[in-house]
Amino acid sequence: MIASLVDGLPEATPWYWWVIGFGGQLVFASRFWVQWIASERARTSVVPVSFWYLSMFGGLLSLCYAFYRLDPVFILGQLTGTAIYARNLKLIHSARRGGAPGPGLPA
Repeated sequence: MIASLVDGLPEATPWYWWVIGFGGQLVFASRFWVQWIASERARTSVVPVSFWYLSMFGGLLSLCYAFYRLDPVFILGQLTGTAIYARNLKLIHSARRGGAPGPGLPA
């Protein structure tokens, strides 16, 4: 987008890819608000499950955009992060099924 503004050429990226890319960033960034509010309410640092779901959803949207842009640095970063978010969600759900709360989860 910046390059197209500088050289005066119209951007070739369809509008919906901008929505996906910015949407992913918005969802991803919202997780910090969720974590901050949860920590303030608990008066201690907590990472709610919704933090990991927002991380996963925002990361997947950003990954789609990265694949569209064919950006290997962005792709690798989002793949790595998404794998970590998925693993955290799996650990949380496994702990809940087993009856023991995971770290940062209320008993």
